[in-house]
Amino acid sequence: VRRRLDDRGREGVEAGDDLKGAGHTVLVTGGATGIGFALAKKFLSHGNQVILVGRNEAALQEASRKLSGVSVCVADVARPEDRARLVTLFPNVSVLVNNAGIQIYKPIEDSTPQEIEHEIAVNLTAPILLGHHFLPTLKRHPEAAIINVTSGLALIPKQATGIYCATKAGLHSASQSLRWQLEDTVVRVFEVLPPFVATAMTAHRGEGGLQPDQLADEFWRGYTRNHFEMLIGLTKVLRVIQRISPTLAEKMVRHRM
Repeated sequence: VRRRLDDRGREGVEAGDDLKGAGHTVLVTGGATGIGFALAKKFLSHGNQVILVGRNEAALQEASRKLSGVSVCVADVARPEDRARLVTLFPNVSVLVNNAGIQIYKPIEDSTPQEIEHEIAVNLTAPILLGHHFLPTLKRHPEAAIINVTSGLALIPKQATGIYCATKAGLHSASQSLRWQLEDTVVRVFEVLPPFVATAMTAHRGEGGLQPDQLADEFWRGYTRNHFEMLIGLTKVLRVIQRISPTLAEKMVRHRM
């Protein structure tokens, strides 16, 4: 698979090598609610088999009632044994969506070591290791993908959520490196950088966030056009401001709720 830059400077693949949006087995971590649920719904509606993974069995069962035909699996991606079990249980996965994430909204000084370790384990260690574990499986398919959901905060951190921002910045960097490492294979590495999205994790910030289904619509347009780094919604504006005035961009993000 040969990569190129399209006429807008976005990374794509050579003409005639379009990614097929249908016929895949897609595993979505954190798939019961929020962004993960919206992405799962989008993949399902385009003729893919979908597996939802999460820690909350009740939430997974509710999601399966809303999305007829999906499979569900209770697993904690922060646990090595659960990651290994997912690879064993689902050997036909051709698209891995690393969406599961947590955000501990407190200063680093006030966080316990256990909270810090857990946030890093879920947001950074788990997606990197899941990608590593699934790579032999993914490479057996004619085409395959790893999709990492990071954040606009991977570009500029917010003062109140230092560990969360650090994990997303780390996954942003890891996604780029892995994309380069796999550029001569069938596995394509995508990154989704959302803005503030209205989910349970951001409920304390009030109204005004992008709806998960809106994010999924924008994701799908980029995904099927091989745009490997997808700046969603206002994240595109943030990137422009950051290039023009990094100081202004920092002021805009630093103290946001």
